[in-house]
Amino acid sequence: MTLDSFRSVLVVATEPLLGVLRTFRVSPNTVSVTAFGCAAVAGAAYYFALGNSFALALALVFLLLNGLLDGLDGALARQTGSASRYGDFLDHVIDRYADTIIVCGIFLGGFLRADLGALALAGVLLASYLGTQAQAVGVGRIYAGVMGRADRMIVLLLATCVTLAYPGNLGFSGFEFPVLGWALLLIGALSHVTAFQRIRYTRKKLLEESKK
Repeated sequence: MTLDSFRSVLVVATEPLLGVLRTFRVSPNTVSVTAFGCAAVAGAAYYFALGNSFALALALVFLLLNGLLDGLDGALARQTGSASRYGDFLDHVIDRYADTIIVCGIFLGGFLRADLGALALAGVLLASYLGTQAQAVGVGRIYAGVMGRADRMIVLLLATCVTLAYPGNLGFSGFEFPVLGWALLLIGALSHVTAFQRIRYTRKKLLEESKK
């Protein structure tokens, strides 16, 4: 299900923008930091977006910008020959902060109960951590799973659009949330599933290597 496998398609589609960035000698780290700035604005906008269509639309725009720029920094680094281990490290640090700010903005803004929002945030962070931790133990970075970062972005973008059109709550007593809240709950649940998928995959690969 993961959409991370379509990153190459994104690179081709955004080649003109990459050309502009190369022309003005914009560094990949600058793109990463700008992506984080967009995430921060999106998170703040989500916090104030319940019952506020302007803030919700603002969150949508900056979430889209964050996703776009996040897909460009690595490609720009490779094209300009400036890829580095520190740049890769910085990109992942920024992504985790961006995820935290966006998710917290949504549930602290009232779209989802705080306890459920915290569980969703834990799933998002654990899934991402395990994807890179596998690389640390020699298995290689893992992008697979039912809910990768690209999947989360698509779900949040679609849910935000639907919530703009229909801001009301759905559900039953005690579990009545806007569509955006339900989307975050789905992301959290599938992120925990993804975490277990990555644990299982890493275990399998390590056991295979130990038998060689």
